[in-house]
Amino acid sequence: MSTNKQRLHVAVGVIRDGDGRILITQRAKHAHQGGLWEFPGGKLEADEPVQQALARELAEEVGIQVQTATPLIKINHDYGDRHVLLDVWSVTAFSGQASGCEGQAMRWVNVEQLQEFSFPAANVPIIAAAQIPHYYAILEGRSADDALNNCNKILASGAKLLQFRVKSLPIADLQNVFEQVSQLCRQQQVSLLVNADLPVDTANAQGLHLSSRALLTCNERPNGYRWVAASCHNLDELRYAEALGLDFAVLAPVQATASHPDAAPLGWQTLTELLEHINLPVFALGGLGRQDLDRALAAGAQGIAGISAFLSDD
Repeated sequence: MSTNKQRLHVAVGVIRDGDGRILITQRAKHAHQGGLWEFPGGKLEADEPVQQALARELAEEVGIQVQTATPLIKINHDYGDRHVLLDVWSVTAFSGQASGCEGQAMRWVNVEQLQEFSFPAANVPIIAAAQIPHYYAILEGRSADDALNNCNKILASGAKLLQFRVKSLPIADLQNVFEQVSQLCRQQQVSLLVNADLPVDTANAQGLHLSSRALLTCNERPNGYRWVAASCHNLDELRYAEALGLDFAVLAPVQATASHPDAAPLGWQTLTELLEHINLPVFALGGLGRQDLDRALAAGAQGIAGISAFLSDD
């Protein structure tokens, strides 16, 4: 008897309306994973391009015509009885009025509300990817004034996710600078993560960022944080971050950098290949600027992380 599992390639849309709300639908009770909520989409037909399948399925299921869609994340998941590849796209422009064309329940929800609904296990990384922006700024500074000046530049760039990683700052200044940065981030509604290597009180942080060294010393996901992320440099580290249930990772270096001249760059092709093996939002870091976002998305990354990338007006 054959033990080959059914393999399904599914196009999925994370559809946002003009208010930033996301469309979710409920699976029929008799369907696989019945009764759970999901992001609308459906399986590809033979030899069908994924964007064509996405447009067709969203028209059939919720009655909209896709105008703008960009890659968000790919999820490989084994349900036991079947293996599913979810090819997930962010749909930011469409025409038509969304409705449950197949009689399914449907709701527009704020992105923060997604965790209030029961989704299939394969959708968990999609929820994280939908909630995380495309840019992850990293704050450095050689002095308190330098760090605060850089923080203001980052916030002016529009970045909404920030890592406090001022390892060059004197230890005596760390806590005071962190508290000032935390206040600035709250005022601008920016999510703030603290690098785990820094000796600061993280009570005012929304998240913790693990260095690759700190990641490999963890036996479980650190508790008490909205976001937990990690720096990774290879597939083993990415898989470990995924196994711990972290929210996202940073993979570096993608390109050559002046700050780490001896580190061999991964390159775009290797980045793409590595990301095909994990189910986790991953930012590309190293020698990149904001202008590289489209290429990063096409490679399967969540977006761009960087230090100097957010300090200029480009």
